[in-house]
Amino acid sequence: MLILVRHGQTDANARGLLLGRADPPLNETGYRQACALAQTLPKADRIVSSPLTRARHTAAVLAGAPPGVTEAEGVEVDPRWIEMDYGELDGRPATALDEGSWRTWKQDPHFVPAGGESLAAVCARVQEACLELAEDAASGDVVVVSHVSPIKAAVTWALGVGHEVGWRMFLTDAAVCRIDTSGRVPLLLAFNGACSVDGSDRAHR
Repeated sequence: MLILVRHGQTDANARGLLLGRADPPLNETGYRQACALAQTLPKADRIVSSPLTRARHTAAVLAGAPPGVTEAEGVEVDPRWIEMDYGELDGRPATALDEGSWRTWKQDPHFVPAGGESLAAVCARVQEACLELAEDAASGDVVVVSHVSPIKAAVTWALGVGHEVGWRMFLTDAAVCRIDTSGRVPLLLAFNGACSVDGSDRAHR
């Protein structure tokens, strides 16, 4: 199973800001979310992480790191799972981009806003990473800790749909998605599964 996990919450996430390559740590809620995930997810055969701190810390918790430790042995860091580059929009509210540019961004996957990265570029690198993990995920559990845009890109890969479909998806902090790669084509089994900080897993509801 390919298990895609969005990192736990940061203060920027809590404030609803666009968060791309900026590198804030998990806040207290985010750490508790990571701990709750560690209690409910299966023991992974492989754990892969984005290079950003919020993802690496979440992955370290899943790998069994003690409190306060943000790195863990056995976690593979793959830069292809890094969040979209928002360029000048990073750390700013969504209202920092005018409505016309938002419409263009949602209609044209090759549009690059504010000196950042296009959705097409994100999908290309993520789909390459998914293909490389598919065989291992077909015979064991591979957990990838990443961000909103790369996880949406992986889901569009699984569904075989256009990049623009990602704009019609929503992922909460610490959300879990599951993709079965054991068959002829990948199958999306769960999307935006929420794991609460009290440890209750709603991933299949």
